[in-house]
Amino acid sequence: MEGMHALERVDTVVIGAGQSGLSVGHHLKRLGVPFVILESNPRVGDSWRRRWDSLRLFTPAKYDGLVGMPFPAPPHSFPTKDEMGDYLAAYAERFELPVRTGVRVERVTKAGDRYLVSAGGRQIEAANVVIAMASYQVPRIPAFSRELSPDILQLHSSEYRNPEQLRPGGVLVVGAGNSGAEIAAETALHAHPTWLSGRDTGHLPFSIDGRVARLVTPVIFRVVFHRVLTVDTPMGRKARPGMMKHSGPLIRQKPANLAAAGVQRVARMTGVRDGVPMLDDGTVLQIENVVWCTGFHAGMSWLDLPVMDADGEPIHERGLVAAHPGLYFVGLHFLYSLSSTMIHGVARDAERIVRAIVARRGRRAGDGTPSMPQPSGGRERSSSAARESLST
Repeated sequence: MEGMHALERVDTVVIGAGQSGLSVGHHLKRLGVPFVILESNPRVGDSWRRRWDSLRLFTPAKYDGLVGMPFPAPPHSFPTKDEMGDYLAAYAERFELPVRTGVRVERVTKAGDRYLVSAGGRQIEAANVVIAMASYQVPRIPAFSRELSPDILQLHSSEYRNPEQLRPGGVLVVGAGNSGAEIAAETALHAHPTWLSGRDTGHLPFSIDGRVARLVTPVIFRVVFHRVLTVDTPMGRKARPGMMKHSGPLIRQKPANLAAAGVQRVARMTGVRDGVPMLDDGTVLQIENVVWCTGFHAGMSWLDLPVMDADGEPIHERGLVAAHPGLYFVGLHFLYSLSSTMIHGVARDAERIVRAIVARRGRRAGDGTPSMPQPSGGRERSSSAARESLST
């Protein structure tokens, strides 16, 4: 790598230009905070485009828009992953957000009371860093995968695109959450004998495309996921640990759908015997392909600060890191509520974090840092009101 360029200074660096980073950027720009968004992919929205070809969102289009720009599709339709990627790119362009694509962050550390971000051969010094990334960055694959025969093709769900990638013959999909169920149904329908391994996660008792869904979806998304299951409610605090470790119920697929497609449900895969998968009940499967739908690690080894717990998850309070003022997270699973990783739910977390940044800028102004101009109009709040919003 060539030598570093001259040090650049900016008030706030946002890492990630997905729905979380763009939401943060929208609020920062609206409130006049200088910032830049760093995105490792070549284009905004590529994190969606790179997922498997047949993927459609689980949420209707009416819940898939970010602040200020509804999703351009019939409200009860389910956008494809490419449509979502294109929407995010259009959002960044419409609001003229300063996104730098093709820039991978290599290190974030402290430099006095500020942060130093090393990315793409540059160094950026910032008062605030917002890590706007989901908890799903680095594939989690069990160590015993290395014991499988080299004749078995292995793909993680992040690498899977379509059944044409697979070798002729049987497929074992390991992990029976939503990704596993969707991929298993697809491979079974494309002439691959398919086994789905993992615990039963349960499923929604109605079709998300049907009339019942149109009646109950607003309650589920706007009330249950957004206001009931939060870190501030007893029900949310009780549910959060399990939801952090295990997959939620199947949303689109049902056991009957999977059976009709030819998917065979089997016990958890717990190891390898003679180069082939072994299940919890001792069964071994002679297959040609394994698709690992076993989740992800947070994948933030480049964050050179002591802010991760023993499980590799960030330590934070609703996205704020008390030990390191000016460091924030948005987009993590159950950051505040179950809706925190959902497109319709990220706006609330993003606004809260931006209000905290504005309040901090006001406090730092007493140390010689230029304070931001107060926004005009009755809709904006003062720094004191912003601080109050953090406790709501």
